[in-house]
Amino acid sequence: MTAGVVVRDVRAEDGEEVHRIRRIAFGGAREPEPARVGDDPYWPDGFEGWWGLVAELDGRPAGFLRTRDYLQYFGGRPVPMGGLASVAVDPYARGRGVATALLDRALVGLREAGQCVSALYPSAPPLYRGRGWEQTGSYERMILPLALLAALPKPAAHRTTRPARPADLPELHAAYLALASTMDGMLDRSTKAHDLSRILELDIVDVVPGTEGIRGYLTAERPEGDRLITYDLIADDVDTASRLLRHLASWAGMLQDVSLRVVDPAVRDLLLAQPVLHDVRNHPWMLRVVDLPAAVAARGWPLTALMRPLAVDLEVVDEHAPWQAGRHRIVFDGDSVFCEPGGSGEIRLHARALGPWYAGSADTGMLRRAGLLDGDVKIAAQLDALTGAPRPVRMADSF
Repeated sequence: MTAGVVVRDVRAEDGEEVHRIRRIAFGGAREPEPARVGDDPYWPDGFEGWWGLVAELDGRPAGFLRTRDYLQYFGGRPVPMGGLASVAVDPYARGRGVATALLDRALVGLREAGQCVSALYPSAPPLYRGRGWEQTGSYERMILPLALLAALPKPAAHRTTRPARPADLPELHAAYLALASTMDGMLDRSTKAHDLSRILELDIVDVVPGTEGIRGYLTAERPEGDRLITYDLIADDVDTASRLLRHLASWAGMLQDVSLRVVDPAVRDLLLAQPVLHDVRNHPWMLRVVDLPAAVAARGWPLTALMRPLAVDLEVVDEHAPWQAGRHRIVFDGDSVFCEPGGSGEIRLHARALGPWYAGSADTGMLRRAGLLDGDVKIAAQLDALTGAPRPVRMADSF
């Protein structure tokens, strides 16, 4: 623990000070938005679905950190993930070890909570790299002129849209999961950190009905200005996707362009007629493995269906999560993949290497060139075979 810094669990009475620290760090209104009847204005969503820490310095709150309870898909299985957010330090306390003290305590809390991996959107990457997080995936938006969408061909099969109803929420979630479960990095949106009913508060929530449930849906907001902001565009076939894209095109003439959140890369890469030059805004996120044996057990390993048994001996260098430092053996025994203690440690991995390796966003050659891996190149390449690295990893939620 950094000298003079005391880290403890957040309490309801910390609300005013936490709001002040976060407002100064990230901007926003001086006073919190009016709460719903009976709610605390400083904690409008209550304390379900997340846990938080406060750092005290000189006897007063000087920093805050929140961790949301998520499940994140890797290899087709939802893995318990702690989403770090709202990491803020009072200006007077910066440079005195408050943020690192919060992160050190958070790592212990993540492990205790069973969150074997952790993701965050970094405002200060060097801070998080110093504690073992590393850039792994992306959250992307494309800015496209609406006139471009108007030129898309009509669907070959007839599709209609209608506004979503509360009774549609389970099918909307099922449609999302059908896509998200096939893409590494996506959240499953089923934990208490998500309130699915709030989707109906958006300006546009339109569904494409089918004979056996919802084929797809579109969510968006129409703020002030000349741009439409989309959130989800989910479709299980090309005609549904075309219908929803043309639905967006109906705003041409009223608005100039659309900020299209890239949820399904098939829509962006294979259906849109992109101009040669277009604006893509990427918000990269970082991942950290908190408990290597638990993380290996939690994710899916679909590529092993085509593989022979293997074993790779690792030496993990992780001074901030000492429970997973040392020698491990990653084993595929022909049936399952697991991590057990021991082995020769012939492949040396820095804590920062574990997240990109686990997600498959970086192969072992990339990790070696970044100074995060040492050892025999051919032996290390077996780790790439397990994840299919390198491959894109994406998230469609920010926090």
